Amino acid sequence: MKIFYGWRIAAAAGVLQFLIGGLMVHAFGAYVAVLADEKGWSKTALAAGAALHSLEGAVLGPALGWAMDRFGARNIVQAGLVFLAGGFVALSQVETLAGFYGAVLLLALGTSLSGYFPLTITLVHWFRRWRARALAFTGLGLALGGVAVPIVAWTMQTWGWRATAVGSAVVALVVGIPLARVLRRDPSEIGETEDGLPPAGPSPSAGEPLPAEREFTAREAVRTSAFWLLALGHGFALLVVTAVNVHAITHMKEGLGYSVAQASLVITLMTVAQAAGVLMGAAVGDKWDKRLIAAACMVAHMLGLLMLTFAIGPWMLGAFAVLHGVAWGLRGPLMQAIRADYFGLQAIGMIMGLSAFIISLGQIAGPMVAGGFADWQGHYRWGFTVLAVVAGAGSVLFLMAKRPG
Repeated sequence: MKIFYGWRIAAAAGVLQFLIGGLMVHAFGAYVAVLADEKGWSKTALAAGAALHSLEGAVLGPALGWAMDRFGARNIVQAGLVFLAGGFVALSQVETLAGFYGAVLLLALGTSLSGYFPLTITLVHWFRRWRARALAFTGLGLALGGVAVPIVAWTMQTWGWRATAVGSAVVALVVGIPLARVLRRDPSEIGETEDGLPPAGPSPSAGEPLPAEREFTAREAVRTSAFWLLALGHGFALLVVTAVNVHAITHMKEGLGYSVAQASLVITLMTVAQAAGVLMGAAVGDKWDKRLIAAACMVAHMLGLLMLTFAIGPWMLGAFAVLHGVAWGLRGPLMQAIRADYFGLQAIGMIMGLSAFIISLGQIAGPMVAGGFADWQGHYRWGFTVLAVVAGAGSVLFLMAKRPG
């Protein structure tokens, strides 16, 4: 039986996200912990590196959205992998804080061009009925990337963080480039249709054709309350996600007395839970109301971060890992699926790009707030608590974000 080419793209996107997650997203906290020890740089200064990463993504978002709407992902992702490899090589040579920031900018450019954003836009063009399920493939790849964090931590301890960065560059190119060549802009490029079904074909489950989507322009989308509520809710979620990615290992090491290797095991458990959340999203994301799922996940983000903040034993770290991981995995792939559901595909790249500019405020603020409070108070408890409460309040934003008429 012929396999719909969209599933091949989904699989390639998932492996690409695994690479980026394992080498960069989840591993970045390990680099921060090692550099803080070796260089003596403040947590705020190191968090500023993550802020630069998010800021560059925000600046690139609208332009990348425009480029994706017109040119597709294949060449863009390949270029991104080259920049990503260059960023790792630059990171391996870092001696000064300015050099660290320069390396982060290259890494940010690479992940922006080769990661979540272009891969997601590609998949929403290939799927409609199974949109959430297809996007879950990329989310699963990102989640499973966290399983590689203990390996990254081990290579840092065995060969040093500089050699680890160079090795990451080689892996990104050797594995990533062939995967990027699998990508195609949309089904019409190879004579197929959405979901591999005839344009007005029946639903395999319900026996009825899907209703036509209203196609919004970017200008029309930004005039709806749903656009802003979704963007702000997504940004509130990333307050927690990025703060955890940057500071969780350091908090467990300095505040709770665990080693980097032990802390990385908690991150591994978190990513196993994230993978479980992704699988839950694949099962229910196309059946249940996505905004209600997202609202519930915001409450879980809050509870998980509070468990990490005030952990008095391994069981609380385990609770953090499960709550935060499941919430991230379940909510993450739905963020772009719900935008495609609400606004159609006509200008989805630009709509997602404009959303990314708003979402980046959460990405920037999360690590900066946590790092700033840690430098001021000498611990992460105040910063993490503030972020947890804000994330919990963000559940209301998703409850209010109803489909525009």
